[in-house]
Amino acid sequence: MLPSSPPKSSPHVVVLMPLRDDWASASELICLLDQAICSYPCTLDVLIVDDGSVQDYSSDDFRSPLEAVRTIRILRLRRNLGHQRAVAIGLAHVRQTIACDAVLVMDADGEDTPDGVLQLIRAFVENHRGEKAVFAERRRRSESLVFRSFYQLYKFMHRILTGVSVRVGNFSILPSSYVNTLVVMSELWNHYAAAVFRSGLPYTTIPIPRGYRISGASRMNFVSLAVHGISAISVFGDIVGVRLLIGSMAGSIMAALGILAVIIIRFFTDMAIPGWATYTIGTLAIIFIQLITIATSFTFTLLSNRINLGFVPLRDYELFVDKTRDIYRK
Repeated sequence: MLPSSPPKSSPHVVVLMPLRDDWASASELICLLDQAICSYPCTLDVLIVDDGSVQDYSSDDFRSPLEAVRTIRILRLRRNLGHQRAVAIGLAHVRQTIACDAVLVMDADGEDTPDGVLQLIRAFVENHRGEKAVFAERRRRSESLVFRSFYQLYKFMHRILTGVSVRVGNFSILPSSYVNTLVVMSELWNHYAAAVFRSGLPYTTIPIPRGYRISGASRMNFVSLAVHGISAISVFGDIVGVRLLIGSMAGSIMAALGILAVIIIRFFTDMAIPGWATYTIGTLAIIFIQLITIATSFTFTLLSNRINLGFVPLRDYELFVDKTRDIYRK
């Protein structure tokens, strides 16, 4: 992607849609997106990242005349990598092949709405002059009570372990300069939004309600959602490791103080029950040894992770690209 100047009054935006077998939803969504954007001074290129679809698409589904959308390109991956890694590969492909002012990341199933896209672009151009990423903040979720309960638990654990609150998903728009930074971050391979937060680049949020799937059913289940959450936390692995290290050391110090307190009670007071001190000291000693072992393992894990470069999307993404095809050009 060639360097670009700050967005003009009529920005050129690449819409990045990861997809697996949701061709019917994607074709209808692009038409709705074009209708929503056509009255706004903006041009769009759509990049669909085909994340190992089993079903093939029909080019006829993408032949409707469009106004704001100039091109539709399909980037097919060799295998299914998952939503987050499809986004990472898409961003690396944009960085290498498409000059633009901004990249807008959205789902292809309809839950990220065309009206929401217009709100993001307006906020990006008019409120922040193209200098800051804008994320859609979800205020309410429409899933079951069980899902929402576990989601709240996940948000709590994420806040405790990383220090970052979970408020957004992938639905967002980035300045092209941000893409230059993200595609060399190994963290992007695990989770897109978390990588943006970890990068330290400025961002803001605006409330946008979630839409509904255009067709089909979601493939997300509890296991995939758990993996998604763990991937987000893993981006802050060093922060999580340090916090757990501090917690382990604090716990071991408390265990050591407990052993000292038992010894004092046993030998310098008449409060001890026969046999109590032995069992208590034994239990605290086991806890102490385990916490020291955990702290030591965290230390070596953190040190080893700091010297490993890992997967770099810009360098390695082509390993997973099968082919690209432009199926619509205005």
